[in-house]
Amino acid sequence: MAEAMTGAMTGAVTGAAPKTGGLSSTASPAAARLRARLLRLAVHLPALLFLLAVLSPPLNHDVAAVLNFSERWFAGERLYVDLIDVNPPLIFSLNLVPAAIAAWTPLDGVQALQLCLLALAGLSLWLCLRLREGRAEGTVEAAVLTGLLPLAMLVIGYDFGQREVLMGTAALPYALLAARRMEGRRTARGLWLGTTLLAALGFALKPHFLAVPLLVEALVLLRRGPRRALRDPAPWAMAAVWLAYLAAIPLIFPAYLGYVVPLVWQYYLDLGGQSAWAVLFTPNLAVAAALLLVLLPLAFRATGGPLARVLAAAALGAFLSAWVQHKGWTYHVAPVLMLGGVLAGLLAARAADSVLPLATARRAAPGLALLATAGLALFALRGGEAPFREIGFEDSKAGRLTAWLKHEAYGERLLIISPDIYPVYPALNYAHVQSTLRTMNMWLLQGVYRTCPDSGERYRQPWEMSRAEFFVYRTVAEDFAKAPPAAVLIDRNPGIPWCGREFDFAEYFSRHPLFAATWRHYHQEGEIEGYRLYVRDN
Repeated sequence: MAEAMTGAMTGAVTGAAPKTGGLSSTASPAAARLRARLLRLAVHLPALLFLLAVLSPPLNHDVAAVLNFSERWFAGERLYVDLIDVNPPLIFSLNLVPAAIAAWTPLDGVQALQLCLLALAGLSLWLCLRLREGRAEGTVEAAVLTGLLPLAMLVIGYDFGQREVLMGTAALPYALLAARRMEGRRTARGLWLGTTLLAALGFALKPHFLAVPLLVEALVLLRRGPRRALRDPAPWAMAAVWLAYLAAIPLIFPAYLGYVVPLVWQYYLDLGGQSAWAVLFTPNLAVAAALLLVLLPLAFRATGGPLARVLAAAALGAFLSAWVQHKGWTYHVAPVLMLGGVLAGLLAARAADSVLPLATARRAAPGLALLATAGLALFALRGGEAPFREIGFEDSKAGRLTAWLKHEAYGERLLIISPDIYPVYPALNYAHVQSTLRTMNMWLLQGVYRTCPDSGERYRQPWEMSRAEFFVYRTVAEDFAKAPPAAVLIDRNPGIPWCGREFDFAEYFSRHPLFAATWRHYHQEGEIEGYRLYVRDN
C-alpha cells in the first residue's frame, strides 16, 4: 500500500511513473528495483510508527477534557451555563461530531475522536496531493514531500488533537494553495474553496492563529501585487468564515462574552504564564526560535521558491502565536515543528535537485526522502513525549489513576475536586466516568486565591467572596446536594499558594451547609497518587 501510494503521488506530481534510474555494474535490474521499492516503503515507516503512537493511550489530557465537555453538552448540559470553560465555542462544536458518533455507535468517545482526527489528516493529505498536481517539483523534492507531508501531521505524537495541531494540519494544504496563487496557477473551484474553508476553521480555533494567514496573505500580496491579490477570492472566503463565526458567538453563546470572557481576563490569563522575555528562553520556544533562525534566511533566497517562502511565513506566524501565549508548552510550538519540518526537508531536497544530475537524483530520491523523514522523526523524539508516554502509560500517574477509577467507579457519576487537567483527563474518559463539576478543574479557585485573603484567614467568608468565587462555592455545594454522585475524588494538592496552612478542598466546601449535610454520607475508600476517593454510603 505504501509503495502504491508513493508511486501514485510521485507519478501524479511528475507526470510519469517513478523510475529507479541507472544501475551499477554489479547490481542486477531486479535487485535495483527491489532496493527502490524497499526504500519507498521505508520512507513511510516513521509516519506509521507515529500513527501507532497517536492511536495508543493516553489521549492528550487537554484534548480529552474538551471531548468530555462536548459529550456532556451533547447529552443536554448547556455550554457556558452548566459547563464553564475558557475555550471559545468552535472547538467544542467540532467535538460534537465524535460525541455524536460515540452516542450512536459502539465506539466510545476516545475512539470516535481518534477516527475523526485521522479523517481530518486524511482529508488534509488528499488536498495536498491534489494541490501538488501540475507543480514543477524536482525528483528529490517530490519524493521528500511525499514522505514528509503525512509524517508532519502525526509527528506531534502525544499532542495529537490539540488545537495547534489541528491548525497545523489545516495550514499545510493552505500553504500549497498559497504557493499556487503566488505562481499564478489556476486551481479548480472546489479544490481551492475546500482548502480555504478548512484553513479558515483551523485558524479560527484561537485568535492567535490569525498571525499565520496574516503573514502568508501579506506574502501573496507582495508577490502578486495589490490589484491581482485583492481580486483573489480565497482570503475573502476565509474572512467571511471568521466574520460569520464572530457574529454567531453572541447570538448562540451569549454567556461566553457576557460571563466567561470577563472571568478569563480576571483570573485565567495569568495562571502559569511567564513574561514575553522569559518564555522565549523556555526549551520548547528556544528550539523553535533557533530552527526558524536557520530556515527563514534559506527560504527567502532566490532558490527557495514560492512554497518554501509560504511555509516560512506560516511557521513564523505559528511561532508568534506560541510566543504571545506566554507559556511555551510543547503543543504551542507544534505547528512550528510541523511546518518547519516540511520546510527543512523541502529546502534540502531543492538543493539536492539543483546539484545532482537527473539520473543520479532519480536513484537517490528514495534514500534522501528516507533521510528526511527519519531526520524529522528524530528531531521530534529529541524532546517529544511520544512514544515514551505511550510505552510507559500503564505505570504512569494517569495509567494508575485510570485503572483505579475503572475498578472503583467505572461508569459512575463523580465529583472531582482538583486543580489538575492531567491525569484526571484522560483517566475519566477511559473509565467512562461522568464528571458533575461545572468546570474542568478548580481553575477559578486557583485564580481567586492567587494571593492570600486580606483578612488573614485561610478561606474567605461568603460575604467576602467575589462573584466568581461564590459561583464555585455555591454551585459545587448545590449540585452535590441536589444529585449526590456515587463518589467524590479530591486532590491533596490544591495548586493554591500556602497561606498560613494548606488549602483543603473538603474543608473549604464543607463550610456550606448543603455540602456538609451531604458529605456526611461519604467515607474514604482509598487513595492513589494524592487523590482521595470517597464513596457514598449505601
